[in-house]
Amino acid sequence: MGFHQNASDGVSQRVNSPRFSGPMTRRAHSFKRGNAGGNSHSNGGGKGTGGFDPHYEIDVHLNSPRSEICGSPVSGDGFDGILERKQTQQVNQRFHGGVVKNQSKKHIGSAVLDLGLRERKKLGHWMFFLFCGVCLFLGVLKICATGWFGSAIDRIGSNQDFSYPDNTHLNEMDKSSHDYGYREEGNDVERTLMMVASGVVNSQKSMAENSDIWSKPNSENFTQCIDQPRIHKKLDSRTNGYILINANGGLNQMRFGVLQICDMVAIAKVMKATLVLPSLDHTSYWADDSDFKDLFDWQHFIEALKDVVHIVETLPPDYAGIEPFTKTPISWSKVSYYKTEIVPLLKQYKVIYFTHTDSRLANNGLPPTIQKLRCRVNYQALKYSTLIEELGNTLVSRMREGGNRYIALHLRYEKDMLSFTGCSHNLTAEEDEELRTMRYEVSHWKEKEINGTERRLLGGCPLTPRETSLLLKGLGFPSSTRIYLVAGEAYGNGSMQYLMNDYPNIFSHSTLSTEEELRPFKDHQNRLAGLDYVVALQSDVFLYTFDGNMAKAVQGHRRFENFKKTINPDKMNFVKLVDDLDAGKITWKKFSSKVKKLHKDRVGAPYLREPGEFPKLEESFYANPLPGCICETTTTMAKR
Repeated sequence: MGFHQNASDGVSQRVNSPRFSGPMTRRAHSFKRGNAGGNSHSNGGGKGTGGFDPHYEIDVHLNSPRSEICGSPVSGDGFDGILERKQTQQVNQRFHGGVVKNQSKKHIGSAVLDLGLRERKKLGHWMFFLFCGVCLFLGVLKICATGWFGSAIDRIGSNQDFSYPDNTHLNEMDKSSHDYGYREEGNDVERTLMMVASGVVNSQKSMAENSDIWSKPNSENFTQCIDQPRIHKKLDSRTNGYILINANGGLNQMRFGVLQICDMVAIAKVMKATLVLPSLDHTSYWADDSDFKDLFDWQHFIEALKDVVHIVETLPPDYAGIEPFTKTPISWSKVSYYKTEIVPLLKQYKVIYFTHTDSRLANNGLPPTIQKLRCRVNYQALKYSTLIEELGNTLVSRMREGGNRYIALHLRYEKDMLSFTGCSHNLTAEEDEELRTMRYEVSHWKEKEINGTERRLLGGCPLTPRETSLLLKGLGFPSSTRIYLVAGEAYGNGSMQYLMNDYPNIFSHSTLSTEEELRPFKDHQNRLAGLDYVVALQSDVFLYTFDGNMAKAVQGHRRFENFKKTINPDKMNFVKLVDDLDAGKITWKKFSSKVKKLHKDRVGAPYLREPGEFPKLEESFYANPLPGCICETTTTMAKR
């Protein structure tokens, strides 16, 4: 993506410049010629009676041969010199000619003209001195009222939000340490809640409220369309068998497990099978023992889908003793695969266990009824438990205290993510080696040797906390912006310091909740992830720094909920701008301008999801359920 800048930012100095050397003109009142036959006027003035007429003016060019002294340039004294020479000539005529009466008649017009010019000059001087005096008086009054240093500090503070920090501030990030866990302490939590309730935090919000940084994209021609038709085929009471699944995923991947459940419900529908209430993976990196019933309203889940697909809490007693047939479905499969290859196995063995459930259904090329069913499961049937929903809504209320808006920031800078992606920009050599060691210890991570620098330049790394801060500032979010952190503990010594210095109003579930409120969530990372999901979904702006499973789920849900603003960073081009800024190749003003242009069309506006050459490279159906679950009310749709 190219950027076109104006080659000239300056303003021509020729116009209205004191250094402009072109011909200058002064205007003076003319007088009527008393003698119709007079052709010109000499140093002595015009001939004849010469009365003044205000309706006529003449232009007197200082360097013109028609000036008072014909053919000679005006000296530095200008009109004053001319007037002085005129007066001298008049005096000489009085003493030497002796005809004062006749000469006074000839020079009366010129004398009056002389008097007018001198008086005007004096009046101009007095007006200039008066203007300067008034300005000086107002300046002194301003200093006495507010103080010179106070007003200077105010000006600095007003520009602080959009200024680029100096090198000392940049180096401070590497020198200082920040333990994100300190936010767990009771005193800090109570103090934060008091500040939120009293409206102390983020009271200076006028700049953010009056700009378009919070505005959502235009989506007036789009609406949800997942309701079941009034006339539809009744669900057959017979079943081809039972499907067992184990949705895998940990913190920030828990919702990915939910998406797997959505696919499995759709597959059960295709196979005319009965789905047993899913179980969740307890062997992930986060080792959470929460089960489906701990996270979701399981009774609502079954009830909401009872007319579409059979779902049971457990296997019936008649099937409990049957050894399930183990099967790994092919990734991104179409409906025909399950009908022709899996249904015969199900009919034969009656109970089948799917070992893998991630991405086992294609994004595109499915019947509309199946696509709509996936969304009905995701956005209507799967509701979080009352415990999660209630506390989540409470945190949303606290973030909005005093009518504030907030950003939900999905900062994927946890240790496991950095190790998996091989990204270690701005980390120490020791931290980089620790991430590499972890990558080799996790056996199911296929990729071991990774060039983190190259991956970052290709946009494959999560944004660092510092890069995230620069992105927010470049987009125009002031330092008073409220941010809800949707993430685990950031990895790296002092990695969060830069972001927290620039945006001190950062909150999380641990800072907004009391110890008592969080007690049921202790050591249950999946429940905390559900809590973060509720707050992120309702935020005014959602910003994610890595396109992971949680980010896909949240942005797709926000599209479904009337296209709430979601910022999708162009990481590849953005990190290049950051590097140019750090190298001094571009100014902060140009950096900010380019960041805004880069993300102008990356705010979650409607566009059609299109099939790709390879299913793995396609946009996820759950990240953009258009088409499928969102319909356009007009006949045309603009492509992305």
